[in-house]
Amino acid sequence: MPTRGGVQEAAKSIAAILPPTPLLPVEINGARCHVKAESLQPVGAFKIRGGWWRLSNLSEEEKARGVVAVSSGNHAQGVAWAARKLGIAATIVMPRNAPKVKLEATRALGAEIVLYERPGEDRDEVAARLIEERGGTLVHAFGDPWVIEGQGSAGVEIEAQLGHAPSRILVCCGGGGLAAGLALACPESDIHVVEPHCWDMVGQAIAAGAIVRVSQNPPSTICDALQPDATKPINLAVLQGRAEPGVTVTDEEVRAAQRFAFSALNLVAEPGGAAALAAALAGKVPLDEHTVIMLTGGNTDAASFAETLFGN
Repeated sequence: MPTRGGVQEAAKSIAAILPPTPLLPVEINGARCHVKAESLQPVGAFKIRGGWWRLSNLSEEEKARGVVAVSSGNHAQGVAWAARKLGIAATIVMPRNAPKVKLEATRALGAEIVLYERPGEDRDEVAARLIEERGGTLVHAFGDPWVIEGQGSAGVEIEAQLGHAPSRILVCCGGGGLAAGLALACPESDIHVVEPHCWDMVGQAIAAGAIVRVSQNPPSTICDALQPDATKPINLAVLQGRAEPGVTVTDEEVRAAQRFAFSALNLVAEPGGAAALAAALAGKVPLDEHTVIMLTGGNTDAASFAETLFGN
């Protein structure tokens, strides 16, 4: 299981190779709060944290065999970046319909990409076949203790930047890796998971106390980074009793958040990276001067971002 001590060690390791991302003051609906700009990481997302800490903890034998990861793009880039820095071969299983900007960026970092059909194919089965055929260590995007600890390093940074624990943290949530890491890093803070409408597998699991899988025909969402079929037991174990009831956001609320981030903060946010900000703007979570909103990624292509800003 991941631990708070592991998060603190991960934070030390990450601080040695990366500067902290900015914690920006912002006013939302009359409340002063803060935005943690993880979109400014070298790979454009917080996933670099978990990728680095997981790969750093591989044995020399494991490093020699390489790693396999599954991702729609941000975890892919985080793992590929760490693999290149550590001299490890990386194979990433990615959906064929992943944003082109994420596919190209992952390939540019030197990773091999294996495509699968989404929907239609089980990405975990594709990864399992690759590992059986080639060997290698699976680096799961959220259900891995080292990945969770690495993501939690953002919370250590936040407390250092604020000078105290935040009252609450609003977290864009896919499988729950970042939310679990922040829950460990900031035990005094309320954790609010924010997911796309009808893709709230973490929020539903917290409410039910058991893993909940997405429905057979879920509606589409522009938040490509926040679409896992279900969370994992390790994430639920950390978040159960720690996270507040989850909230969901619509595509239109997310687009409004992207526009706000651009106009108020001069930041480019991808849809999934703006979900927590969307919840704040929509008044779905209370805000105060000690609230921190995670802006988790900025990997969006120019055409779709321009459409969000200006319409057709």
